[in-house]
Amino acid sequence: MRRWWTAVATGVVAALALGGCAVPSGVDRDLADDWPAFAAPVGFVPRAGACHPTVADVGYLSGYQPVDCAAAHRTETLHVGTLTAREADAAAPPRAGSAGVRAAHTGCARQVTRAVGADWRSGRLRLTVVFPSALAWSGGARWYRCDVAEVTDLDEGAVTQRTGSLRGALKPGSPLALGCFNPKLGGGEVQAMRPVACTAKHHAEFVGVYQAPDVSYAEFERASTRTHRACRGLIAAYAKLPDDNTVQYRAGTIIYHPHEQQWRDGDRGVQCFLWVADRALTRSAKGGGGRVLPVS
Repeated sequence: MRRWWTAVATGVVAALALGGCAVPSGVDRDLADDWPAFAAPVGFVPRAGACHPTVADVGYLSGYQPVDCAAAHRTETLHVGTLTAREADAAAPPRAGSAGVRAAHTGCARQVTRAVGADWRSGRLRLTVVFPSALAWSGGARWYRCDVAEVTDLDEGAVTQRTGSLRGALKPGSPLALGCFNPKLGGGEVQAMRPVACTAKHHAEFVGVYQAPDVSYAEFERASTRTHRACRGLIAAYAKLPDDNTVQYRAGTIIYHPHEQQWRDGDRGVQCFLWVADRALTRSAKGGGGRVLPVS
């Protein structure tokens, strides 16, 4: 199209020259300088706040089909970030366990926690970090998506279909927030945590998230005593108890921690629960002090 217009314009100028006519006012005989410069190409970047009918592992452009968050969906992009420095200079998208994945996970955890109103691990939520496809990366894409989904429970973690945005989803009183449970025990281990109302008889309650140190997964597993001790500190703060050696005689601890791959990808959040085995509680232990959790 541009060539056609240039040819016509050239013919007009040639005719003017042959006819000996003067150049009209405003015409400088230089065609090239009148074409506006093309804008720099802008690659595709996903939109924060978009909801999606499926859970994505890779951000393929062909699979990007966002829906209204008021409609049924499975995930929501709560933040879109950009990789910088060495991570962005790589020849391919970050691999599992790499510095790029850990940096993106840290950014997502911070932004998602801000969006939902509390640490995202304190609710029935799943966080997935989505990177561009290898083809998009080769074209310059350096974004990452922070996709969040509602899950059915602590143990299976199956993503459930929902309607409505997850922004503010963990504000006080939220049905997605972790609360009171009855553990299912077997073989000396907790096999499942069955949620119940805190006014019903229960033996366990979520008290907070412990941010474990940045050590290897093997070291984290070896230091389980340190993790349980940290959770007892959260029990003391939650129930408004002195953080001393008596806490271990008031309640036991149940922990849910990241799997090894999640740990390698940067998740250090450990979910801590108090556990009362010898009797049932019929109210939340929050702020209950020694009346609710006496030394036994």
